[in-house]
Amino acid sequence: MAEDAGHALRVLVADDQDLVRTGFRLILERAGIDVVAEAADGVEAVAGAREHRPDVVIMDIRMPRMDGIEATRRVVAVPDPPKVLALTTFDLDEYVYGAIRAGASGFLLKDVSPAGLVQGVRVIAAGEAMLAPAVIDRLVARHAIAEPEADVPAAMQALTDRETEVLKLVARGMANSEIAAQLHLSEATVKSYVSRLLSKLGLRDRVQIAVLAYETGVVRAGEREDP
Repeated sequence: MAEDAGHALRVLVADDQDLVRTGFRLILERAGIDVVAEAADGVEAVAGAREHRPDVVIMDIRMPRMDGIEATRRVVAVPDPPKVLALTTFDLDEYVYGAIRAGASGFLLKDVSPAGLVQGVRVIAAGEAMLAPAVIDRLVARHAIAEPEADVPAAMQALTDRETEVLKLVARGMANSEIAAQLHLSEATVKSYVSRLLSKLGLRDRVQIAVLAYETGVVRAGEREDP
């Protein structure tokens, strides 16, 4: 949900450390973002998301009772789900990829700066999923050698040439402004293409576009550096 004068962003913070939750709350509230609930584990995070209907859930990956990956999977399955911003102290492929596959729209390490945390919440709340270069690197590395894990969906095969161009640039982590400059289009036109891709492919956000593109081999590791 977009932030406007009549609606401050609503956030749920899920982390098993009291100090971390308190710190995040202070950072976000100073930025005018409402922390509507806290959760100490994945079970509480899922229950809190259903009860409080936040715009964004900040989700620690490693928590007791239910980890953040499973909790993310359940949170994004609720009607009109919030966006999930995954956080961890571990910069490891298994956590990054697991969070993305579970449905997280952004991924940050816990040593993120206060400004970076606030930006992350606002970016994914606005629908511009965070595809940080480090995350794209992991997608590339994971699929650089292995054969594609999934057949190319019929809907992807039916994309127009221009839609496929936009898909590949989204998968490389490019923002709408960067795609617009490369393809000589307006940002509004690019936004329309991205919305069309999400609708045609039945996907939730740009992160899922990137995952699908790499998993099906539509985008290959070497293509990331192409002009």
